[in-house]
Amino acid sequence: MKIYLLGDGLPASRIAYGCMQLSRAWDATPVTADELRQAQRLVETALAGGITLFDHADIYARGKSERIFGDVLRASPGLRERMVLQSKCGIRFADDPPGTPGRYDFSHAHIVASVDGSLARLGVDRLDVLLLHRPDALVEPEEVARAFDDLHAAGKVRHFGVSNHTAGQIELLRRHVRQPLVANQVEVSLLHHHLIDDGVVANTTGHVYASAAGTLDYCRLHDIRVQAWSPLAGGKLATTSDFADPVIRTTSTLLRQLAEENGVTPEAIQLAWLLRHPAGIQPIVGTTDPVRLAACCAADGITLSREEWYALFTAARGDRVP
Repeated sequence: MKIYLLGDGLPASRIAYGCMQLSRAWDATPVTADELRQAQRLVETALAGGITLFDHADIYARGKSERIFGDVLRASPGLRERMVLQSKCGIRFADDPPGTPGRYDFSHAHIVASVDGSLARLGVDRLDVLLLHRPDALVEPEEVARAFDDLHAAGKVRHFGVSNHTAGQIELLRRHVRQPLVANQVEVSLLHHHLIDDGVVANTTGHVYASAAGTLDYCRLHDIRVQAWSPLAGGKLATTSDFADPVIRTTSTLLRQLAEENGVTPEAIQLAWLLRHPAGIQPIVGTTDPVRLAACCAADGITLSREEWYALFTAARGDRVP
């Protein structure tokens, strides 16, 4: 699989694997043997398909997804050096501790404690990338900078970035942190195309500006890798039923047509649509089906023409260009 470079030259696969659903039980139940076996198969399938970047977050299944992945690494220690491990922090559940509300927390204490927790669950001594998960309205950039400095100096985190941040929020952080912000993980797909739309509909009558205006171009200008979560739109484009929404039906039909022409699955075409964008978008695939995961990796070998890309874009938007 082709690679992208993160930060100072950290090579990572163009397609990443998202580990959120390694455990679907977001409660205190123990990790099961079935979950561990499934995770082992998914990791092996991802690596066989050329995927090297594995994306985590401290909150996924309340830490169990990282713990399961850590069990996989403990069973096969040599796998760690074949991977780029990325995790996220900053979201706190209600009643953590008891009586507190759900909130976002970019305090120095929480960032450092979250990283220590992720390292312990994963059973590793460092994260290759740490992302701030969702913007904290009470962020004090100086505290974030101090946390990044401490984690970097201790060798616990190699690179830093953000998730779900706007251009202005990133710029505020960049003014204070010493380390480059190497990635911004945002929702992008054929059905969630707002960040791409932003540059198309600017100053066009009848369109409302996106609240994240300029974010995609900002990331391109500053060499910040755009990572796409939910790149397959939650499976919404898997149907061509007459009962489906007309936009979904039309887009799904075109996906199937292009998939047949290229000898791949419709999911691979959805990912190829993102990969075709010159921003160098890195889709994060979170399927728990190893067969589907292997099929998604085929997107790396597909380059859509300009006409094919725009045909999908206009179908998903439900209109025409111009």
